[in-house]
Amino acid sequence: MIDSKTSARTLPNDDVAAIDELRNTYEQLRCELKKIIVGQDKVVEQLAICLFARGHALLMGVPGLAKTLLISRLAETMSLSFSRIQFTPDLMPMDITGTDILQELPGGKRAFEFAKGPVFANIVLADEINRAPAKTQAAMLEAMQEHRVSVAGHTYTLEPPFFVLATQNPIEQEGTYPLPEAQLDRFMFMIGVDYPDRAEEIAIARTTTGAALPKLDHILDGAKVQAYQELVRRVPVPDHIYEFAADLVRRTRSSTADAPAWLKPLVGWGAGPRAVQYLILGAKARAALQGSYMVRREDVMEIADPVLRHRVMTTFTAESQGITSREVVKRLVDELSKED
Repeated sequence: MIDSKTSARTLPNDDVAAIDELRNTYEQLRCELKKIIVGQDKVVEQLAICLFARGHALLMGVPGLAKTLLISRLAETMSLSFSRIQFTPDLMPMDITGTDILQELPGGKRAFEFAKGPVFANIVLADEINRAPAKTQAAMLEAMQEHRVSVAGHTYTLEPPFFVLATQNPIEQEGTYPLPEAQLDRFMFMIGVDYPDRAEEIAIARTTTGAALPKLDHILDGAKVQAYQELVRRVPVPDHIYEFAADLVRRTRSSTADAPAWLKPLVGWGAGPRAVQYLILGAKARAALQGSYMVRREDVMEIADPVLRHRVMTTFTAESQGITSREVVKRLVDELSKED
């Protein structure tokens, strides 16, 4: 097993110093958000992992848990352009991407000019994304995957860094539409936002019912975010971590020989290769945020839930027994950890 000090010796001195700087920056980011956001430390960490791993995040939780507030305040700590798209049943794809508008030119001539939609921002908040129908949700697919949009035969590139943070209410609530599996797979993490405990709820009431909420300081700009994203890609990963991530994902596929016998009746289909990529990238980002100079197994284990929970589709048998995808993933992680 390679320890962190050994890995530090294999990294250039500039990268070692940059990882230390990233950890300090992350601590400053957390301190700023704590001025307004009570609790939700795990959610903040997972959002930061997605940001520095160059992924997108889907926040899942009932209304009133400050999902939108958290995202908007996170954007406030960065000198980046920010836009919010409120998804509604009548939202059209062009409302997101933009459209050509006929403009009057000097001399009486007319020409079409592209008016950019709200997706042209560094941080895009897709609020209540599952309230829009599938054709509108699909308008986000190319932007999220390719960082570009195509309108009327023309392609427009989105300026980096580009980060989509979407919120979603439970599907069972009235007026919501399930996200297509292809779009779910574009999200690196599905982050569960749970109810606060009693002490946190009292603190929320004290914080939000008094004077105006404070303004947050800018901690990051676009160039620094991109530099940290490149740094995360350079964090070393031991071979046994690649094997651990691949074995974990392969065991989620009920139709293969890698899946344990207990899983086969509970899972309809499992995660694809993109899950392995996100496990490695997420583990790299978490290691850097923790000030580690290499990826450890606990980094992969810590992010297995947000990476896999929306990629493991349970069967009716599992639902009838009250078994969720999160429980399946947890059991797989525990079993694989005990084998090694």
